[in-house]
Amino acid sequence: MRVHVVTDVHGNVEALKRAGDGADALVVLGDLIDFVDYHDHGNGILGRIFGAEKVARFAELRRSRRGPEFGAYIRSLWASLTDPAETITEAVREQYAELFGAMTAPTYATPGNVDAPHLWPEFANEGVRVFDGETVEIGGLTFGFVGGVRLPEGARLRTHSAWVPYLRVAEEYDAAVAGLPPVDVLCTHQPPAVPELTYDVVARNQEAGAPSVLERIRADQPRWSLFGHVHQPLSQRMRIGLTECVNAGHFKRTGTPYVLRW
Repeated sequence: MRVHVVTDVHGNVEALKRAGDGADALVVLGDLIDFVDYHDHGNGILGRIFGAEKVARFAELRRSRRGPEFGAYIRSLWASLTDPAETITEAVREQYAELFGAMTAPTYATPGNVDAPHLWPEFANEGVRVFDGETVEIGGLTFGFVGGVRLPEGARLRTHSAWVPYLRVAEEYDAAVAGLPPVDVLCTHQPPAVPELTYDVVARNQEAGAPSVLERIRADQPRWSLFGHVHQPLSQRMRIGLTECVNAGHFKRTGTPYVLRW
């Protein structure tokens, strides 16, 4: 059995069309949307709506971590639109129409934080099945899926913005992980809470990992733990007990799936 795994697609439609070539199945671990293109400011949803110059300013403020100024700038961008939520939603739908249409192999997908999972039922079909807090058998192995990213303990999601990423309160995320039966392959967008797997060496930032995912790995020892979210991790893979933990890679930049064989 040969399964190709991709994550952090961020709008790379052309590579996604080839991702299933030669595979019995394709597993997609989220972040389909290209919301902000930090390499080409004119691309992505914000680039299309606001233009490269404004996105360049957005990127500069975010990189420099000037919180209050960044927040004020974002609010000014939204305020310039007549209906910001509808504008964003339609742009997301346009991307999803292309992205879901690009998945040619039998596909098993879960959303990332840069996704709008409430829209996925519009685009899923017999060839592209969506799982979140659920399991499915692929080639005799049980795959368990949990999408989104866990917020820190006590944190609550702000829902007043025009764009609301798929961030989940800790209780909800942990319940989804705990609700899975023992699996052979644990598929999440967010990595387990291990510093080597969550530190981004280019952004020089410690991203959040999921403690509940790490707990399930230690308790159940699945064959594989597969994830994404961190684009340039300090370690792309490591073994925890009997489990091979693998960041499937920043597919937007590499265009190459991670290959599982058994």
